[in-house]
Amino acid sequence: MDFIKKPQDIEKRSFEIITEELGKTYDDRFVDAIIKRVIHTTADFEYAEIIEIHPDVVKNIINAIKSGCKIYGDTQMVMSGINKRRLAKYGVEVCNFVHDEDVVKEAKELGVTRSMVSIKKACKDENVKIFAIGNAPTAIFALKKLIDEGYAKPNAIIGVPVGFVGAAESKELVKELGVPYIITRGRKGGSPVAATIINAILYQMDE
Repeated sequence: MDFIKKPQDIEKRSFEIITEELGKTYDDRFVDAIIKRVIHTTADFEYAEIIEIHPDVVKNIINAIKSGCKIYGDTQMVMSGINKRRLAKYGVEVCNFVHDEDVVKEAKELGVTRSMVSIKKACKDENVKIFAIGNAPTAIFALKKLIDEGYAKPNAIIGVPVGFVGAAESKELVKELGVPYIITRGRKGGSPVAATIINAILYQMDE
């Protein structure tokens, strides 16, 4: 059986197939990279229709990264999926507090999700400028409250939680927060999608 063996060649051919089947290249190279990398990660062309990208979000993300900000990822999968070597170039860290002892304790006492308490802890750090949420709709609901109360002023929100309870609703809510965003409408999304969006922007920044 003859097949492509080199990882670089596999990726190159994958993106050729995606462009061929999608039938288009987007004028904005960042938009093009985001949509095609998400399709590459998921093998799902519906993402070309359900991803919404605010016109200011890429600029805000780039500026935040160049300033050496922190990125909040709502799961370990988001944290591990973002390219650490590219982040290190800008002095950027990815943080998550879901498993912190104080977060676990407070969530149990209040009867809420750890994601909600973790978001609150993240907002106490003014250097957390980007929120990448791929799993927990409750994190978005908590973030809205903190923004409304003036405790959080993020540069950008990547809101792509996956699921059946609150996921679609939370993503529509992101559009009302007055913060540049990238979302996926409906139920689809997930931590790999959130990480992929960050990576797509990082890779384009280095080109």
